[in-house]
Amino acid sequence: MKTVFINGSPKKRFSVSSYFLNLQSIFVSGQNVFLKLRTKSDHKKIFEQIINADIVIFSIPLYVDCVPSHVLSFLREMESFCREYKIELKIYTIANNGFIEGKQNATLFRVMENFCTRSNLQWCGGLGIGGGVMFNALKVILMIETGIFLLSILISGILYSNWFPGDAIQSFLFMLLIISFFHSGVIFYMIKMGLKVNKGNGFGENYTRILLPSFLFILIADVFFIIVSLFKGGLFKGWLQRK
Repeated sequence: MKTVFINGSPKKRFSVSSYFLNLQSIFVSGQNVFLKLRTKSDHKKIFEQIINADIVIFSIPLYVDCVPSHVLSFLREMESFCREYKIELKIYTIANNGFIEGKQNATLFRVMENFCTRSNLQWCGGLGIGGGVMFNALKVILMIETGIFLLSILISGILYSNWFPGDAIQSFLFMLLIISFFHSGVIFYMIKMGLKVNKGNGFGENYTRILLPSFLFILIADVFFIIVSLFKGGLFKGWLQRK
């Protein structure tokens, strides 16, 4: 079985869509091919891979309750391509948004379902994830904490010949436990989706979110966007530019 994973984020790197795609691939067996969809130049590479594929899994960010415009343009071309070459594919989609509720992705799933109907492809459902940006933040925190943990082991080993510092290991495991808890809804549904993909069965449309109370999510999001707006387009914009 050949599965093509398509990252539909317009970002060059560090996209949460890519993160979810890599996470989902852990639970999908067979030949896995990873491709980016950012510009029109990516279309040909994708068509070359899907022509002999069995399954396509899209990972797409929600833009104004819909798919991003560059993904919509690709879907139009893919529709013609699949109808012309009579391609049979099973389509799954992972959609993420910046809102707390994964249910916000329902309209995007309608777009993907209609695309499959017009393209004579099989719509197998998808996973809608809320709080997508915060998952990216957790990924960065995990990378930083892992670096600190490895550095602590190295220092402890060199200076004190103790390569298993209990405090550092305990602290790192506790951090892993917290991050895993926030991911637990996503991991549960990705395991479930992986089982369906491996059998070629329909997954339906399921929704989850970062397991964080809504009032805390809103508070953290407000602080984050205020800081970003101040530095990118607000109070400090233009202070260092030549007049």
